[in-house]
Amino acid sequence: MNRHIINEHATLLEALERLNALSGEVMTLLVTTDDGRMTGTLTDGDSRRALLAGVALDEPVTRAMHRDFKRLDASGIDVGALREMREKGIRLIPVLDADGRIARILDTRVTRTVLPLTAILMAGGKGERLRPLTLDTPKPLLKVGDKAIIDYNIEALSAVGITDISVTVNYLAPQLVEHFSHPVAGVDVKCVAEPSAMGTIGSASLIPHPEGGDTVVMNSDLLTTVSFEEMYMRHVAEKADITIAAIPYNVSVPYAILSTDGAQVTALEEKPTYAHYANAGIYIISNELLDSIPAQGRTDATDLIEKAIADGRRVVYFPIDGTWIDIGSPADYRHACELIRLKES
Repeated sequence: MNRHIINEHATLLEALERLNALSGEVMTLLVTTDDGRMTGTLTDGDSRRALLAGVALDEPVTRAMHRDFKRLDASGIDVGALREMREKGIRLIPVLDADGRIARILDTRVTRTVLPLTAILMAGGKGERLRPLTLDTPKPLLKVGDKAIIDYNIEALSAVGITDISVTVNYLAPQLVEHFSHPVAGVDVKCVAEPSAMGTIGSASLIPHPEGGDTVVMNSDLLTTVSFEEMYMRHVAEKADITIAAIPYNVSVPYAILSTDGAQVTALEEKPTYAHYANAGIYIISNELLDSIPAQGRTDATDLIEKAIADGRRVVYFPIDGTWIDIGSPADYRHACELIRLKES
């Protein structure tokens, strides 16, 4: 039985004993009927208020429980509602089925949200710019701190409730298959082997996608704090077919730039800086579009994006506000290792 569930016939004293046993965890009990339907919640504060109001220790918990509790619907979790509950400090959230029974319990410090997405991580590259480090080790398995690069991304996806995760492999594939022979962050990650090099997104065609819905597709060698929740909410709000995570990229020109009208100079701008957004290698893509990727040959993400734009599909961007390191060179790798070292010290 879940430590947080208590029968409505239990006494207030039993509830206090159960709450005391939860010390260090979320101090909340979920009260259910004999047939499993949830009827209320009980916290340490609810118990104290009941005792002060004269409720006896041998009376049932129904005398003290809170009946107007927050819950989510198991048939379709409302990401916005879950976010609002989390921001209000509600840590333990019951997810109820159509009969009001507990289907699952969310601890928002462990699983911040539950995004209705699957995920594909591209891990087939040779990492040639990182040689000799990658001569015998695939780049996604290089250690940053005490973990492989790719595991940071698996953990980030798991933390937002994405547990259907596939990794496409090619170069030194057996090492990745062995690495994922055991769960990472509680997720059984599936490895899918490319028959040949298929570009930066072609191997997504090897993975069956749920009908409808969307998938996170990302490079596996990134170290990033991108908010998948914010990105997903932008994707939904914009009714996008593709949402591209983007990083600010500034270009400084070391010369004075002329503005002209024909032969006439109309203005002079001294050493201007131009701000752009660069592709961060993280996407949310509709499964319908992923299904259009050819099953043979090479397809890069840019090919899919350009075709979507040409076809009049809605392609939007999401700016990353936080860490983003593409570990493509020795300098990038050293930077990532130092960042994690400082974070963990």
